[in-house]
Amino acid sequence: MHNLEVQLTDKVGLITGSGKRIGAAIARQLHANGMKIVLHYNHSRAEAQTLQAELNEQRPESVILLSGNLRDLTQLDKMVQQVIEHYERLDVLINNASCFYPTPISKVTESDWEELLGTNLKAPFFLCQAAVPHLQKTHGCIINLADIHALRPLKTHSVYSIAKAGLIMLTKTLANELGPEIRVNAIAPGAILWPDNDMDDTTKQQIISKIALKRHGDAQDIAKTVLFLVRDANYITGQVISVDGGRTLNQ
Repeated sequence: MHNLEVQLTDKVGLITGSGKRIGAAIARQLHANGMKIVLHYNHSRAEAQTLQAELNEQRPESVILLSGNLRDLTQLDKMVQQVIEHYERLDVLINNASCFYPTPISKVTESDWEELLGTNLKAPFFLCQAAVPHLQKTHGCIINLADIHALRPLKTHSVYSIAKAGLIMLTKTLANELGPEIRVNAIAPGAILWPDNDMDDTTKQQIISKIALKRHGDAQDIAKTVLFLVRDANYITGQVISVDGGRTLNQ
């Protein structure tokens, strides 16, 4: 076990949207295994600062903050450059930042399309582009946070489902193009954290009833899968791991 942990010591991981929820859990997991972390946030500044303070208290100078709107493509090269200027390397890119809300076909606007495709697909693609030269040097890896609804659409969430489906194809095409230096994989969470907006208990129970394990997961389930893909999966690339308690076994 000790040797496995040594492999990640002082390696650098950039996690988008990591101020809270799943992104914060991933940051804590990788940090606990020796990595230096770049916490990216857009709106969640206070949460990101709190998490940075928590982790730097455990290991000084091990976490830095990076702010920016990922949909502004002019910022992406600058963001990656900031990471390189500070840590002089990049080993792991985790495209976690996401945008999620319903888009019934009768009400979808062009701005909905641009926001959901921009955050969930366009930004990860061009952030990968900016990071690739540095990940090639370290034989690093990319992990994209997809969704089980990339393969099985969520009703009234057409644009979100389309964007996440694109993210899975992005994962496969980049794995094909960037090997052998860089591994690229995706994780497709099922019912892990309920949406920030209110969801009634009846809806939650309906979802849980369709899950083979009859319970929702938690952010740690995703964080541990990320750790596996970063640390232990040297011969895995171009794959999508569903972490859904068996949700996709049932219609």
